[in-house]
Amino acid sequence: MDHFAYRDGTLHAESVPLARIADAAGTPCYVYSRATLERHYRVLAEALAAVDPTICFAVKANGNLAVIRTLALLGAGADVVSGGELKLALAAGIPASRVVFSGVGKTRTEIAEALAAGVMQLNVESEPELEAVAAVAESMGRRAPVAIRVNPDVDALTHASISTGRGEHKFGIEWTAAHAVYGRAAAMPSLELVGLAMHIGSQVTDAAPFRAAFARMRDLVMMLRADGHVVRSVDLGGGLGIPYDDAAVTLAPADYAAIVNEGVGDLDCRVIIEPGRMLVANAGVLLSRVIYVKQGATRTFVIVDAAMNDLMRPALYGAHHAIVPVAEPGAGESRETVAVVGPVCETTDTFAENVALPPVASGDLLAFRTAGAYAAVMAGTYNARDLVGEAMVDGDAFAIVRRRLAVTELLGHQVIPEWLASAEEPPPIAAAGGAR
Repeated sequence: MDHFAYRDGTLHAESVPLARIADAAGTPCYVYSRATLERHYRVLAEALAAVDPTICFAVKANGNLAVIRTLALLGAGADVVSGGELKLALAAGIPASRVVFSGVGKTRTEIAEALAAGVMQLNVESEPELEAVAAVAESMGRRAPVAIRVNPDVDALTHASISTGRGEHKFGIEWTAAHAVYGRAAAMPSLELVGLAMHIGSQVTDAAPFRAAFARMRDLVMMLRADGHVVRSVDLGGGLGIPYDDAAVTLAPADYAAIVNEGVGDLDCRVIIEPGRMLVANAGVLLSRVIYVKQGATRTFVIVDAAMNDLMRPALYGAHHAIVPVAEPGAGESRETVAVVGPVCETTDTFAENVALPPVASGDLLAFRTAGAYAAVMAGTYNARDLVGEAMVDGDAFAIVRRRLAVTELLGHQVIPEWLASAEEPPPIAAAGGAR
């Protein structure tokens, strides 16, 4: 459930007409619903109450401070994968003691920043990284809280680009080697070994991968404890899928919670969960305005002012987002199958090849649904386009929570070197057929 619905003939976010936000913020613009964020968090927390988890929001899904702050006020921690995301989490008010630092390529600078901040744990993903964490901690006179991220070699049955738990993937330590690596880490005096971690991928909609991965995690915990090792926490990652359209089949939070409880509920461990998409995807839409309706040779193109640099998921993954008019269609109003495309000079700047829309014209507003995750956070400025803005709604009020970054501001970060600025222009090229 989300809080975007038609009311009085126009699409609202909670009690605010989306057209009002478009007029104030310009388009394209992302809009988030605070009520939806809060509802999704509470539904997940209540479903998992039996294991009393530490819920760490995966900041990579949405890096807006207002979004992170909303979740922080509900008690969420953060899962971060860079020094920049650590700064975002701390700036939004998440205590470092509720931050998990993941990622395969942590630099020594990032490790030092995480230890100085006092993060809950660093999820170590390779033996070279283990050595780096130990060395940095020793140089700082600290003991680094470390969990060993295990690669369970489980197929998440999701899109290949967002699957992370197979043996051939770059993430984690191969599960049959994790036992030996754990023992090695336990012998390093500058490390405080706290437990195990895993994450098999994103947008998982089948119970079987979770069940198989959690069973391997359970087996490892039992083996390590049998050898006398301490295992105080299990980080199960995230990955719970969400519906991008009415036909999509997903696992309900209650079903997911039952699998968690079955797998690790009796291990007497701190359980950490790292949801991202599940919390924020349906809490956001992307507003865009129609520029032109173009009749092509074989189909009709609706050209909008959003582009692949604003929402790259369709170009990157072939992802689907429902596209709806902001003005509510009339009952029985005819629809035309069109291609919705952006203005960027790439054929991949296509949001939908075949979408049924009522008649639209230049200036009309469209909303791209389920755009709160891996959307604005992945936006860029390709084609020297402004960086997209973001807004948040709370009841009948809204605020612009990231203003649009204009290309003129981006130009201020570029410099023409002196040896080019002072160079003379080249002489004109002689016209063809001129003197030889």
